[in-house]
Amino acid sequence: MKAAQLVARRTLEMVDVAEPVTEDGQAKIKVEAVSPCGSDIHGSFDAHMAEERYPLAPGMPCHEIVGTIIESKTDEIREGQRCIVLPTRGTGGMVEYITQVPERIIPVPDWGPIDEWMMCQHSGTVLFSAKHWGNPAGKRIAVLGQGGIGLSFTMLAEKQGAQQVIGIDLLDYRLEKSRDLGATDTVNPDKDNLIEALEEITGGEGVDVVVDASGDPAGLETCIHAVKRHGTILGFSLTGSEGKRASFVHSDWMRKAVSIIPTQVAGTDRPTSEIREMVALKERGWMDPGLLKSHTLTFDDAQMAYDMYTNHSEGVIKVSVSIPG
Repeated sequence: MKAAQLVARRTLEMVDVAEPVTEDGQAKIKVEAVSPCGSDIHGSFDAHMAEERYPLAPGMPCHEIVGTIIESKTDEIREGQRCIVLPTRGTGGMVEYITQVPERIIPVPDWGPIDEWMMCQHSGTVLFSAKHWGNPAGKRIAVLGQGGIGLSFTMLAEKQGAQQVIGIDLLDYRLEKSRDLGATDTVNPDKDNLIEALEEITGGEGVDVVVDASGDPAGLETCIHAVKRHGTILGFSLTGSEGKRASFVHSDWMRKAVSIIPTQVAGTDRPTSEIREMVALKERGWMDPGLLKSHTLTFDDAQMAYDMYTNHSEGVIKVSVSIPG
């Protein structure tokens, strides 16, 4: 079968590898679409790794995957079912076929574009994190970074009834998308003083919750400056595998008595729970992560897809890479 493989920094090659064999207790999925994620970029694609680490396993880096079950040796999963699938650690999704156990397979409905259902994986991880801000009704929530993850936080805060939802980003096209998806206000710190802008937007009340979805080691310090006294910071950012350290002035944090909550669903024993919840929310029309999709490319254009996502070019939010049968 055909697979994409990272053979050097920012360099994907198409290779032929053996098709996986379905074992008892597994299902085999024909992969139909995949999507790059920020963690793929920071952790592997754009990371400065030792030469001996290349090439990565065929299909990596990629963990946002949808497809159709073509063989099932399980009682839980039926053939013909469309699904989101989470790969096992150390494997990737840029392949034509993948096998997996039912616990890491999330069925999706038969209607609607399958690559729009794929975005529920992305937004489902955000749903897990957003549960840590409690009841947002009446709160002022700011989201640092308005890529796919940050925009998912923005959508959730708006849907859950936050009093104000403030999108923060350095790219104006992302701020425009933020307003489209529910932000009441936006700030570009390249153009305006962020702290002064937040004071004006909130009428001097300050921001109750700031989410760090920036992917930048400096994001945590920015959040400490942006949140009000006794406020809460939700940490979502992954800043790569190169030993990058987040730092901040300790006394700033202490004076504000700010709570910092790191959140990462992949490190839990139930990594699919909120993804399943997000599928159900989209199915009933409460929230549509499919709105994040900005581009559709083919498997042969996988290099272009990852380059776009890395460089924030072409107005990209989320890219769907279709893998034909």
